[in-house]
Amino acid sequence: MSTAVNAENVARYLHDHPEFFDQYAEMLALVTIPDPHTGRAISITEKQLFTLRDKVRTLEAKLAELITFGTENDDISTKVHALAVALAAAADQASVVRALYSHLGGAFNVPHVTLRLWGAGHGNGHEFDAVTDAAKAFAAGLPRPYCGKTAGQESVVWFGEASAHLRSMVQVPLREQGGVCFGLLVMASEEATRFYPELGTLYLERIGDLASAALLRVI
Repeated sequence: MSTAVNAENVARYLHDHPEFFDQYAEMLALVTIPDPHTGRAISITEKQLFTLRDKVRTLEAKLAELITFGTENDDISTKVHALAVALAAAADQASVVRALYSHLGGAFNVPHVTLRLWGAGHGNGHEFDAVTDAAKAFAAGLPRPYCGKTAGQESVVWFGEASAHLRSMVQVPLREQGGVCFGLLVMASEEATRFYPELGTLYLERIGDLASAALLRVI
């Protein structure tokens, strides 16, 4: 019982007098604690070194992750810029559509891309095929691009025979400046994890803005 009391007294004293080890620094070398990895007794100094090394490794891993994210974002930004330049240079509707398909399918490596327009203009391409009211209402109600499974999504049939093999997709609403939806840009993949619900949509929204502005300019 007295040992426990004495230990508590020592702990309380050290808590109340943090300067103790400044005055008796040599005592630190005499205090040992179990190593969490090997179980052997090590000094407090060694423990502090191990703790610092663990923190350094954690920070290095976090830094490497941030650098990777930064590199990926730079790469995506470059691709979006190239798309923007191509859309700005497109002189007519067909050129705008070709630029979208070419860049999204090429630089962005999206295997399946399609587009439907209903609010403005007209043409002979499949981009002007009839779209159900349900699909229009779905597009108009999207606060941000849809990312996720193709199951239950009407627009997947727009890919024809390939639709049966597609597992994930992105649907980007195209809007006028007033917010009225006039079309839908759809990208899809056979990979179930290519487009997932937690996918960031910042660049997808920018692509939607660029596509909308370019299409409204020519149709």
